[in-house]
Amino acid sequence: MRIVCLVENTPGKAGLPCEHGLSFYIETKKHKVLMDTGASDLFVKNAEALNIDLAKVDTVVISHGHYDHGGGLAAFLALNHTAKVYIRASAFDDYYSLNHEPVKYIGLDKELESHPQMVFLKDDTYRIDESLFLFAGMANENLPSANKALRKGDALEQDDFGHEQCLAVTEDGTRVLFSGCAHHGILNIMERWQQLRKKDPDLVISGFH
Repeated sequence: MRIVCLVENTPGKAGLPCEHGLSFYIETKKHKVLMDTGASDLFVKNAEALNIDLAKVDTVVISHGHYDHGGGLAAFLALNHTAKVYIRASAFDDYYSLNHEPVKYIGLDKELESHPQMVFLKDDTYRIDESLFLFAGMANENLPSANKALRKGDALEQDDFGHEQCLAVTEDGTRVLFSGCAHHGILNIMERWQQLRKKDPDLVISGFH
């Protein structure tokens, strides 16, 4: 399994720029997967610099409905016309941050909601195949304090992150858990993994709010 961070908010390989956002490229024997697309097309430029051909990606997973994880979707869809984009059904709802004045919209580009490559998931679990598994349904207890400023809808209700999902990748007996921001809290995510998978993952790769 090959795992490459295409963009995050700190510099990685010398010469590659960073941004407030996250994107992972995951290559297995069977799949080429993109987990999130960062905030812009920067992940595309970094992939080109790393000789990663995003046109060959077959599976995209968007972890939740915030621009810093799905802001590059339009750039990806412009160069890849076949990959399925797995996303929670509520990911295109309205999401806001109170950490700005005025309140800032931090959701996804709604024009992409009707794109034919989108696969909207409502169930808490979804198996793509024997190696790729998506899950949601994490507990909403002891959530990260950073969530307090994150709201949804016209009434600016507290976001419960029903639009968040995680990816489990299994290859040759190795189990890797990918999360975008861990807005549910990594402990709740790990508890949900245990409910579904029974054994701990071998590796967890995530943003950790």
